[in-house]
Amino acid sequence: MTQYLAFDFGGTFIKYALVDEEANISFENKIPTPKSLQDLMNFIQQTVHQIKLKEDIQGLAISCPGTITATGDVQGTSAIPYLHDLALKETLQEATGEQVAIENDANCAALAELWKGGAVGLQDVLVIVIGTGIGGAVISNGALYRGAHLYGGEFGYSILYADPETKDINHWSHMGSTSAIIRKVAKQKGVPANQLSGEQIFAMAEDGDAICQQAIDEFYFILATGIYNLQHIYDPEIILIGGGISTRPDFMSTLSTNIHEIQQMMKIGNPHGKVATCTFLQRANLIGATYHFIQTNH
Repeated sequence: MTQYLAFDFGGTFIKYALVDEEANISFENKIPTPKSLQDLMNFIQQTVHQIKLKEDIQGLAISCPGTITATGDVQGTSAIPYLHDLALKETLQEATGEQVAIENDANCAALAELWKGGAVGLQDVLVIVIGTGIGGAVISNGALYRGAHLYGGEFGYSILYADPETKDINHWSHMGSTSAIIRKVAKQKGVPANQLSGEQIFAMAEDGDAICQQAIDEFYFILATGIYNLQHIYDPEIILIGGGISTRPDFMSTLSTNIHEIQQMMKIGNPHGKVATCTFLQRANLIGATYHFIQTNH
């Protein structure tokens, strides 16, 4: 069975896995995101070397935040600042000697759903990936839609708060991502944000911590607000949600309750599109990056 070494670059973790041509994963792991480009390259070189001692791979399939050009360059902004304006594909190929294919992380999640997941056979789908920020992707007429300037699906940059008097604005990624929960709790508790994790905050909330409970309640409300907007903008057959937080057992029920409450508050006609978690959950980017590699190199 042909195998690919897939990497999912995130602002908090770098995930990696061996993925075959049928989307099966035989090995996976993750590390905290390196602090510099050199550290990242060292890690990838070491990982490729270790994997190739035991397995044959066809190349490196990369899921990466940011705007990714057809030549594998990273443009715009992303959750990993040292990747900005970098010829990443060329850099990785030179560092490893392997064939490389790179796609935007949220686009990878959408490709995974198109390949083997919840978007198989559908024409109009939106995919949202929640992590350090909020990424998104659009499937239109059964294919990935990148947009005229490669910004199709960048839902996280949509402005969710605007004060006309102070000219203060805030976007969805900053307000509704898992890192937003961490920032809020850290500020109220007077501790550095890097001393907290989303998992810790949810655990503290379950133990009765009022500050954590409020931050989580606000997260779900803001997330639901953005989803409500997308339902009215695009009216897709389904909105699929990925990212680590989507694996929580109560995630979908809590989110659905918040969406319903917002619809009731608006008191207008609402689309009845479905909202569900991605089939591959936190593995979606790895699976989609592999599918992109296969599409690109076959």
